[in-house]
Amino acid sequence: MYKASENNPVEKAMANCMIAVEMAQRIGASPLMIMQNMVVIYGRPSWSSKFLVATVNTCGRFEPLKYKFTNLGMLGKVDYTEYEWNVQAKKKLPVKKEFDGTKIENLQCIAYTTAKGSDEILESAPIDIRLSVQEGWYNKAGSKWQTMTRQMLMYRAASFWTNAYAPELSMGMKTEDELKDIIDIPYEDVTNVADKVNKEKADNANKTVINIDDSAKQPEPVQQNAAPAEKPEVGNESQEKKPQTGELFDQQKSTKKGPGF
Repeated sequence: MYKASENNPVEKAMANCMIAVEMAQRIGASPLMIMQNMVVIYGRPSWSSKFLVATVNTCGRFEPLKYKFTNLGMLGKVDYTEYEWNVQAKKKLPVKKEFDGTKIENLQCIAYTTAKGSDEILESAPIDIRLSVQEGWYNKAGSKWQTMTRQMLMYRAASFWTNAYAPELSMGMKTEDELKDIIDIPYEDVTNVADKVNKEKADNANKTVINIDDSAKQPEPVQQNAAPAEKPEVGNESQEKKPQTGELFDQQKSTKKGPGF
């Protein structure tokens, strides 16, 4: 992992060395000790389970980790999900399956200890065979769960305990066994976010085009209580108002002079 070879290019080997040196500086440990106990899996650094347990036991904050086993009876049949390659979809799809564990004992393991100077017992989450089957650890190709059941239970319980009570000791890194048990789903390309947003805008946007200039020229609404405006006279407004027929006769009668008037 730290040596350049045909299967491990020099760039990858140098990157692994840099990760190991950086991790050694963070926790104040020897770089050689880190290289012996850190494994890079799927491009992610991980601790060996033995190193993680040794770190907890020697940090001086807790008593050494202990383990409690409980037999929960026969496992029986367990439903679980397994990802299998689908030729038509060209990717792995979940498939429901049933595991026959009628002849397997369902062992449960809990890691526990106490802090220095305290009587409070700190327990990990319970790890059992049923959980390992449901999570896909037990049936994974090359898994040690079927041949080293008790040892794998202790390692996983210790990892769960560290993540719960002292994550700073592991620097948030998983153990080697945990990363090997992870089922990676192949990367699936998705639609570009910008294209998706533009499509949603085109589908859901208002279809009516509004002309801002025309809307600004619209007349103001007339109030209901306002008096109606007088209708303007047709023609030249500067001309005087024409008198009616009766008014014209009165004007002529008043202006004429002569006998009898």
